[in-house]
Amino acid sequence: MEDLIAEIRKCSVCLPHLKDGVNPVLAAGAESRIAIIGQAPGRIVHKSGVPWEDKSGDRLRQWLDIDKEQFYDTSLFAIIPMGFCYPGKGKSGDLPPRPECAPLWHNQLFDKLPKLEFILLIGSYAQKYYLKDSRKRTLTETVQSYSEYLPRFFPLPHPSPRNNIWLKRNDWFEKELVPELQQTVKGIIKK
Repeated sequence: MEDLIAEIRKCSVCLPHLKDGVNPVLAAGAESRIAIIGQAPGRIVHKSGVPWEDKSGDRLRQWLDIDKEQFYDTSLFAIIPMGFCYPGKGKSGDLPPRPECAPLWHNQLFDKLPKLEFILLIGSYAQKYYLKDSRKRTLTETVQSYSEYLPRFFPLPHPSPRNNIWLKRNDWFEKELVPELQQTVKGIIKK
């Protein structure tokens, strides 16, 4: 696993497309039991090299009801974005994750995660890639239908502050789904 992560961190396949350069960000260990598949690092994470070390990460850790020590413990969590590098700024937020990363690296990573029990699919890019035709018409419908994807997957909206309006419109998410997510995560962590 360490060799593969070192190889990914040296990857420069997307360099011609990345204005801010490459800095692949991920974390995983052979013992990881839960995978977090997000979009791509934002500008802050690109600079720090620490996955989810931003406001989105703070909210995600609240949803999971875990602290930073647990979150960054690779015997518990593998943090594998759809795109490993910051894709740059677009008109209404960051650009989509680069399409090269997941097909190039995800299967190799998952092959080295024999204890993996649960995969969080954060945002529409991860859901489209992993749920394929079983995802619903919208992200909201996919998240509402989370039980259809259990026990392997749990689809989530992105925890970005940009999604505050979505969270207010869909208060069922934090009232009903987040407690179920927390219970599932706690059950896996305590094993």
